[in-house]
Amino acid sequence: MILLDTTVLVYAVGSEHALREPCRALISAIGDGRIAATTTVEVLQEFTHVRARRRGRDDAAVLTSQFAALLSPLVTVDAVDLAAGLDLYRAHDALRATDAVLASVAMRRDGMEGLVSADGAFASVRGLTHHDPASAGFLAALGIG
Repeated sequence: MILLDTTVLVYAVGSEHALREPCRALISAIGDGRIAATTTVEVLQEFTHVRARRRGRDDAAVLTSQFAALLSPLVTVDAVDLAAGLDLYRAHDALRATDAVLASVAMRRDGMEGLVSADGAFASVRGLTHHDPASAGFLAALGIG
């Protein structure tokens, strides 16, 4: 099971960009059952906010509902995830607080095989398996290339 960050969702349904196709291929593989993935409500909220600024609330709500169904069951962030995330936040200046908590979920939850994000700040977190859609061999590294 992999954990998805907001960037993957944004690029997958966004306009032309170098990361659109690898992110779309990943979403397609999830839909086809070739790879298991999930995310958090917080990631979906962030996606909704970003998408609504560009395409309007209705479009954002529809896509968010589709992603929620695709990635269910969603991971519920708990107090232990928050505490571990705050430790990461203190240790890594490049991480936003929400990203630090997401990294902690990917690192401490059983069955999580890594975090997929185009945010390079995750690469600095020791012990986190970070899959970057911009990297060569991204899809192959996930077993879907």
